Amino acid sequence: MPVEGGSSSGSASAARHPKQKRKAHSLSIRRTNSTEERPPGIQRGDMLEGQDSKLPLSLRNNLLDLFGQIEREFENLYIENIELRREIDSLNERLTGDGQTIEGGDPTKGALKTKASHSTSQLSQKLKTTYKASTSKIVSSFKATTGSRALCQLLKEYMGHRDGIWDLSVTRTQPVVLGTASADHSALLWSIETGKCLLRYAGHAGSVNSIKFHPTEQMALTASGDQTAHIWRYMVQLPAPQPPPDVSAPCDDDQDSSDREEGEVDGEGPCEVPTVRVATATLKSHQGVVIAADWLVGGRQVVTASWDRAANLYEVETSELVHTLTGHDQELTHCCTHPTQRLVVTSSRDTTFRLWDFRDPSIHSVNVFQGHTDTVTSAVFTVGDNVVSGSDDRTVKVWDLKNMRSPIATIRTDSAVNRISVSANQRIIALPHDNRQVRLFDMSGVRLARLPRSNRMGHRRMVCCTAWNEENQSCNLFTCGFDRQAIGWNINIPALLQEK
Repeated sequence: MPVEGGSSSGSASAARHPKQKRKAHSLSIRRTNSTEERPPGIQRGDMLEGQDSKLPLSLRNNLLDLFGQIEREFENLYIENIELRREIDSLNERLTGDGQTIEGGDPTKGALKTKASHSTSQLSQKLKTTYKASTSKIVSSFKATTGSRALCQLLKEYMGHRDGIWDLSVTRTQPVVLGTASADHSALLWSIETGKCLLRYAGHAGSVNSIKFHPTEQMALTASGDQTAHIWRYMVQLPAPQPPPDVSAPCDDDQDSSDREEGEVDGEGPCEVPTVRVATATLKSHQGVVIAADWLVGGRQVVTASWDRAANLYEVETSELVHTLTGHDQELTHCCTHPTQRLVVTSSRDTTFRLWDFRDPSIHSVNVFQGHTDTVTSAVFTVGDNVVSGSDDRTVKVWDLKNMRSPIATIRTDSAVNRISVSANQRIIALPHDNRQVRLFDMSGVRLARLPRSNRMGHRRMVCCTAWNEENQSCNLFTCGFDRQAIGWNINIPALLQEK
């Protein structure tokens, strides 16, 4: 704040005056604490009587008592030091009388040298201990990285989208393919083994935010920013598996992935594959962005979640709206259905998630859960009686459907958590983070592994979603991010559980 010149100089002089005053006061105390300069018969309080002090008398007396105690302690230490020196001198005299010599010829220097060597050995031992501890930490970090790469190996990269990928899913029927939903207004189907793009859906006029496959038929459900959800059919034919590349031959794969241009993609572009542009059914009752959608058990109904703070339940055959699920105070972020029961869970930016029960046609109950302090980014069912919720508050909570008053496990992370997934057979939770990490935990909250991430491996931007595939006696985890690529990982479950 600007001030006038006179007031500024006055304040400066006022600021200097207390410093000089405190300095003079400290000097006076230092002088009074010296026993050699104190005149006999004059007490400490009498010496400070005439000094100008703003302290109350009781406070001054307490301070003087404390200083007196400190002085007495130093006097006692001084006396003890003198006595110890006398004992050392007497011991040195005895040793000299016995004919033993002390290194250096000076007894005092010899004792001091012994003491110094003792302290030096202690310091050396402390440095060795610290060095061993730091070295063990470095070695353990290398072991963790090596073990993580052995447990989680990169299977394939799927590149062809021209914008960030929000969601991905694996088909439940044969042929098993991978589906990705992107902000480039398209959804792509991929061959898991070869990484080749098989089909492109281009029926949406906005970002495709979610993709889920029908449990028994070759149909896909996509949610979009154009305020609609589409149901569309697909027919794909898997390509023949390609032979492994010759690792001895030079190739362009050694290029650092971080050096690629943003528009550069590998493999066939989406324009070079068959394209579906017309939906079998269009669900359009929302007044905002449809952020997610999922099939109810049996595949006869679907549920959608929107930024208009509502979730809708539709009939697949007629595309008619059956129920509108309202109650959230802010935009919805995700919805998920139970694999075997007519249960729906919706998550929202209002820091809550809701459980909707449609098992009784006449009663549609709802339960609200307030276990997070920030946006609940996703909440998913497991094969058992559990719900796992992730949030921007950097926590993941595991809930029991039979008693959801409090979570049975809480996982704390160092970054916001996006759309999580839980493996059906092994019940392993995969957490995608804003900081590009993907971590694996069990249902009790114990950390199992972290997917490798480097300039040549992993995502370069935030990871948006994860999805599991446990077909054919193998366990694959798929991740997608805003770096326009999806990645398939082979997870060694037996080794993972053995490390646990």
